[in-house]
Amino acid sequence: MDIGAVRDAIAEAVRNAIPRLNCFGYCPDSIPEPCFYVGEVDIDFDQAFGRGLDELMVTCRLLVSRSDDRAGQAALDRHLAGSGPHSIKAALEAARGAPGEMALGGLADDLHLQRVQGYRMYQVGDTYYYGAELVVRVIGGG
Repeated sequence: MDIGAVRDAIAEAVRNAIPRLNCFGYCPDSIPEPCFYVGEVDIDFDQAFGRGLDELMVTCRLLVSRSDDRAGQAALDRHLAGSGPHSIKAALEAARGAPGEMALGGLADDLHLQRVQGYRMYQVGDTYYYGAELVVRVIGGG
């Protein structure tokens, strides 16, 4: 799999579904609020006993404003919902494609938002944000 292209495609899928969310396929130097970005990638090669099926565990982050604690956490909750117009989960499910199609525009066999973790305050530089990590499993040919 082309890891850089997968990272960009994950960000693009979320950007297309949630236009007011700033999305990046990389970790930005500064955070425009609200922000979704693709962070770390863990790779497990040859998951089909040497047949070239690789698995990526992609950790993405969602950061929102901390200027108002109630409003910031409400915004975070909207994006972490399982469905709705602000749902990152719904955006990623749409990127799976129709049954029988490849995910992420042909870059992967499938992807799945496995979990949300680390719902807490994050520090970037001198600024604090409410945020969470989203772990996305991507499988495809190596």
